Amino acid sequence: MPGWKREIGKSLDAIVARNVPNVRKAVKWNSPLYGIEGQGWFLSFHVFTDYLKVTFFRGTSLRPVPPGASKHKDVRYMDIHEDDLDEAQAAIWVKQAAALPGWVP
Repeated sequence: MPGWKREIGKSLDAIVARNVPNVRKAVKWNSPLYGIEGQGWFLSFHVFTDYLKVTFFRGTSLRPVPPGASKHKDVRYMDIHEDDLDEAQAAIWVKQAAALPGWVP
């Protein structure tokens, strides 16, 4: 991940690791995925030119619901631009997402 996106990616990874001690990590489709064994994947993110797109696979169940809509009924997104990661809100969503049944491909 180039430039400021690398720092955001490291911050997201640290937020997940701090809040989900038994997290499993993988990289698929050039994106990190986070999940819990036996539950499936709860979060992923992908780097775009001007932002990172965080995917919450059961995002419609989170409170408050993440702002980005999806064509998939359960998925919600959070777009992060340079210097606008709300770490406190991200941690709340990560904890909630990890407690839900995840996405199983």
